[in-house]
Amino acid sequence: MTSSNSDAARQPADPTHLRNGGASVVFAPDVFGVPAVAHWGAALDDADIPGLLSTATPAVMNSSLDIPRSFSITAGRAHGWSGTPTIEARAGDAVVDGFSLVETTHEGAEVRFVLRDAGATAEATFHYLLDDAGLLHATIALANITADRRIDITATRTLLPLPARAAEVVDFTGRWTHERQPQRAEIHDGTWLRSSRRGRPGHDSSFLTLTGTRGFRFRTGEVWAAHLAWSGNQEMRVERLPEGAGVHSAVLGGGEIMDAGELRLQPGETYLSPESLFAWSDQGIDGVTARLHASIRSRPEHPRAPRPLLLNTWEAVYFEHDLAALTVLATTAAELGVERFVLDDGWFCGRRDDSAGLGDWFVDETVWPEGLLPLSERVHGLGMQFGLWFEPEMVNPDSDLARQHPEWILSENPLLASRHQFVLDFSRGEVEAYILERLDDVITAAGVDFVKWDHNRDLHASLGAQGDRHVRAHTLGVYRVLDEIRRRHPLLEIESCASGGGRVDLGILARTDRVWTSDCNDPVERQQIQRWTQTLLPPELLGAHVGPTVSHTTGRHASFSFRAATALFGHAGLEWDLTAASPEERTGIAAWAALYRELRGLLHTGVTVRGDDVDHGALLHGIVSHDRREAVFAWVRTETSGTANTPRIPIPGLDPGATYRVRVREEIGAAGRHQVADPAWMSGDLTVTGAVLAQGLPLPVLNPGNALLLHLTTVSI
Repeated sequence: MTSSNSDAARQPADPTHLRNGGASVVFAPDVFGVPAVAHWGAALDDADIPGLLSTATPAVMNSSLDIPRSFSITAGRAHGWSGTPTIEARAGDAVVDGFSLVETTHEGAEVRFVLRDAGATAEATFHYLLDDAGLLHATIALANITADRRIDITATRTLLPLPARAAEVVDFTGRWTHERQPQRAEIHDGTWLRSSRRGRPGHDSSFLTLTGTRGFRFRTGEVWAAHLAWSGNQEMRVERLPEGAGVHSAVLGGGEIMDAGELRLQPGETYLSPESLFAWSDQGIDGVTARLHASIRSRPEHPRAPRPLLLNTWEAVYFEHDLAALTVLATTAAELGVERFVLDDGWFCGRRDDSAGLGDWFVDETVWPEGLLPLSERVHGLGMQFGLWFEPEMVNPDSDLARQHPEWILSENPLLASRHQFVLDFSRGEVEAYILERLDDVITAAGVDFVKWDHNRDLHASLGAQGDRHVRAHTLGVYRVLDEIRRRHPLLEIESCASGGGRVDLGILARTDRVWTSDCNDPVERQQIQRWTQTLLPPELLGAHVGPTVSHTTGRHASFSFRAATALFGHAGLEWDLTAASPEERTGIAAWAALYRELRGLLHTGVTVRGDDVDHGALLHGIVSHDRREAVFAWVRTETSGTANTPRIPIPGLDPGATYRVRVREEIGAAGRHQVADPAWMSGDLTVTGAVLAQGLPLPVLNPGNALLLHLTTVSI
């Protein structure tokens, strides 16, 4: 349905109701005739809308505007909004603001609102789609409709209102090898702002911003969440004014942020914002996760084939490349059940350490006199796929590329080198063409099935030749190269790595098949990193590897069973010199590989569930099939508890009317106990209803650094 409106103030648009996936979003005209979100949350019937709208106008306050305050989709000062505006742009000396509705196109669970600013300089199209998972997708297209003026854009934001019962916010921070660490705060008056100007989201990215009722947890509470599908500079905010936002209390959302002069629209040009995603749940954080996972898995580009168990050579050989040694490693890996062999850093010209060679994407003939094909053929002959590491966006000053084309490097203060490297300017067509040619040539010549695309530094200043900022243009250039590589090699899979988890967003994942969750393989750290990364991403998109006994990044010792149980809940792999593994370790690896192959169909399609914390040192998490006939859980202890005996731990997400057989899976080794004997139920074959399991199982008291796997299947009685 399409409607036009030449005088929005006198001819307000009809309300628009989007309903899908157990959620509703309702738009209704405010006093200026501009669409405002009247409801975002629980599914409503159309019959509910008149009553909703009849109660949607707030009181007129003392010492305030003489009209009811509103918060529209184009909130700005021209219409009385005192908070952060949706659009920050200028056309010469004029502010782009004061939008009025021009046209509405509504079909099912999708709507487009076209609005024009008061100065007739810009036309903004707000597009909203509520998908089958109940996830709201939102974009803003801003067009310059003048004949002779330039529009400078600083920011576009999609902001949705929050009810007063949204009292707390949880977001994430972190650092290298310690990503996705949650932090919780009370929502107060003012602006809670998380911004990234690193040229990538960063290890401290807010990632997924969760607001909710007081004390909301994984399994309880009402939650409103937002994510920006963008790999460049960005912000996320929660904002509350003393006068509120119409009948709502606060607002949630964000968008891309740009430095001055970074985005200039000439007449006739249009800017399209990154996609913002919003999820609501009345079943805690796990309810938000369920919507996000279902939506992500419905994408046509989502990987469908079983996620192959892989071996990455980095922590096995580092820069010591040798065909004979790598052939032995590959042979050992294949014998133990590995399905993909990935050669990491060190194969290209001049790359004997991390100080030289980046940018020279030619096989180093001094190390690989016959090229990479002999290794690739041996890997393929062993029944495995062959993968290869690249870092295409970066360049070492000590490289032929830097010496030949210094103008291709984004300008930085020389003191700001990171890992001896700087950033190539992907906004330049010649840089895109060079990287495409080199990657295409190597991928084709070596028969590469999988690319690990790394990104090992922030962009910082990221200046072009004229001193202008290039983060946005660089990010779009990277997207174009990834899209073209996939077009040329449709069967190729790509991993997004950014010194671990520094670029984990649904913008990069629209072009890649998984992310490297963290450079840290220490299972104690990984338990929390994976637990919270899974809030947004399903486990099949999370690279999760078993490293050596002593962690490369923390120096901590961990048992094989704990390392293996941790890596099981992702797209599993190994970073380990398997030729140095003991016979006992090899037996454990083979058993783990078999267990992964048995369970990955469940792990990579089921519903993620997480028990709320018993104490700071214990975690329960699992995957339940959609029909709730099968589940696998991990009971994990990362530190010593002050409680001597484990109480009943509720097992969430099951069918209360079904009867389950509960098995402890210890093929990968027994979890260490801090007790004389297990709870009595573990001595036999337990058969129990989902209702009883929801009340809880007394689980064993584990030593720190251990995990117990429980496998549940329904039985007929």
